[in-house]
Amino acid sequence: MRILAVGTRNPVKVSAVTHIVEKLLHEKLEVIAVEVSSGVPNQPMGLEQTIRGAVNRAKQAVSSVSSAELGIGIEAGLVKVPETLTGYFDIQFAAIADKKGKVTIGCGPGFEYPPKVLSEALGKGKEIGDVMESLTGIENIGERIGAVGFLSQGELDRQRLTEQAILMAFIPRINEELYFKRGD
Repeated sequence: MRILAVGTRNPVKVSAVTHIVEKLLHEKLEVIAVEVSSGVPNQPMGLEQTIRGAVNRAKQAVSSVSSAELGIGIEAGLVKVPETLTGYFDIQFAAIADKKGKVTIGCGPGFEYPPKVLSEALGKGKEIGDVMESLTGIENIGERIGAVGFLSQGELDRQRLTEQAILMAFIPRINEELYFKRGD
């Protein structure tokens, strides 16, 4: 059985990894959740911090589980986007690292939070998850439907959003002949 390590203990993210990777690789896997540090603030700001958090998690995950062939890191952050209502999108990135140090990255769709949520997060330094819990009354929303599940009225939950980012990070790995062919 192939073993993957994921750099989080969040059950939604672990389930997303298990679901999408088993579909892609057409086999059962053992997914080991490990608590690792993202190396970025709890509320990442911008592409660089968000991607760095995902990559850090992936590398630490694969290195902390000796039997794992891949490590997967997932990080969501606020990214400035012009012409939007609030100026920011929440975008989730996934990074996949192997034992040789090769990293592939993907992201999911972005969405905006209500202005009040961003005001609380940016103006008062609160984490988005805490603000969303207060707004919705859903305890541990990030380990359930996620903010996107609430805001999309159930059309897209956090697990499916996470699966999309993971799938995008796997594209080079499931098309190795197109991405890693030597001599081009």
